[in-house]
Amino acid sequence: MKNLNSIHLNGLRAIEVVGRLGSLQAAADELGVTVGAVSQQVIKAERQLGRIVFDRTTRGMVPTAFGEPLLKRLNAGFRELSEAVGSARHRDDAILVISVAPIFAQRWLIHRIHHFSAAHPEISLRIESTTALVDLSGSDVDLAIRIGPGNWPGVKAEFVLPQEMFPVCTPALAERLRSPADLVDMPAVIDANDPFTWDVWLKAAGLDQPAPKTRHVFSDASLCLDAALAGQGVLLAWPILASWALKEGRLVAPFDIRVRTGMGYYFVTAPDIREPRKVTLFKAWMKQAIAESVGENADWASIPVP
Repeated sequence: MKNLNSIHLNGLRAIEVVGRLGSLQAAADELGVTVGAVSQQVIKAERQLGRIVFDRTTRGMVPTAFGEPLLKRLNAGFRELSEAVGSARHRDDAILVISVAPIFAQRWLIHRIHHFSAAHPEISLRIESTTALVDLSGSDVDLAIRIGPGNWPGVKAEFVLPQEMFPVCTPALAERLRSPADLVDMPAVIDANDPFTWDVWLKAAGLDQPAPKTRHVFSDASLCLDAALAGQGVLLAWPILASWALKEGRLVAPFDIRVRTGMGYYFVTAPDIREPRKVTLFKAWMKQAIAESVGENADWASIPVP
């Protein structure tokens, strides 16, 4: 094998991505170049190495006996490089980069983030609103806030708050609700992407009756909240989604029954990077802000989803 100095890094990168993904097209998509460009990089690197790394088959790019151990080392090497770059990017203590789901940013964080800035003016914030699971080791994102089971691979997840669901509606609609059984005659606003249905909450309330009549269905939880605020029906919501509207009195929770979904809110960070002061400060502030926004509801006797 030739000296490493005679082999271009771009060619080795192309080999690593093709080997990891198994095809030229997938590698081209990840690298943001054409299939032809990736193919040429691989061919050029093979010539520089003096050995064939891949067999071209109908099943795709299959590593040769020589290529298999090489790919393992390239995988490890580029992972180390990515983590090193990510670690360097995380060192700017004056900028805190947070990745958060759009619904969390729109309905909770945006109403409160100025309090953090007032308490820590030395820290500038950059909020990346996305549902994608970012590469925390290889990017400049310092902290992600996610909802789910908390068992994501390759990250460190710190539990913050359980997700609970309960009905909310306008005060005018709430006047028609004397007991949970009255919900059967109410219009419902439905989140098409919510995996939990009214049946779960009604069962927790001790009821075996039809769910409220569906009035409108939306594919976005934020739109569902807007529909509830407009008085279009009762929404099965959760504290982070509805807390601001509840605090303002624009929505009310007519019943005290809350059902835990088994999911929760988590701080998610890279497992291989020492937590910087800016992240520690933000996490402490957010825990306090959540306690204040949820208020006494944080101690509700919630019922787990059966």
